[in-house]
Amino acid sequence: MPASTKPPRAWQRMLSGRRLDLLDPTPVDIEIEDIAHGLAFVARWNGQTHGDHPYSVAEHSLLVEALYRRLYPAIPAKWQLAALLHDAPEYVIGDMISPVKAAVGPDYGALDDRLTAAIHIRFGLPAKLPQQIKRGIKRADRISAWLEATQIAGFTAREADKFFGKPDPKHIEGLSIVLRPPAEVRAAYTDRHEKLLAAC
Repeated sequence: MPASTKPPRAWQRMLSGRRLDLLDPTPVDIEIEDIAHGLAFVARWNGQTHGDHPYSVAEHSLLVEALYRRLYPAIPAKWQLAALLHDAPEYVIGDMISPVKAAVGPDYGALDDRLTAAIHIRFGLPAKLPQQIKRGIKRADRISAWLEATQIAGFTAREADKFFGKPDPKHIEGLSIVLRPPAEVRAAYTDRHEKLLAAC
């Protein structure tokens, strides 16, 4: 086949040595170390946050999982794990803000769905989460977005209320965002994943 007609490379080499095919990802090519490393270096809010370190997707995922536990204290560990992994595909496709996702169109969603299914299967979760669980995680995600918006992204509380909904004060009591170096966040993410997986 002439070089000019070769299909473009669709796999990415991970630090673990795995080759992850983005068009056809398989669970055997998913490693938590790759996810944690990638997410710790992907900045939320396109990097437009206050502080000396970026606010990473790994840090956001830890916050969402903590909020999910506050919202649903009796929730089984496997669904807590799903909350921790809710943005895991972004370790290879990055974090796109909502307006960019809308501009890219349905192809972004399809890619995200394929990666999510492979990640879930790799760690013993169903490829597609039950709708009730997805809604609960989304609720925690929106509260997280409100906290991030008001604490590090320059939004007023009124603006954040408009875009993300006003959270119940009891769900955010005592929570403050502290930016940490990527290596520290990566370790925290991996540790939390290990604990949840052991509890499943």
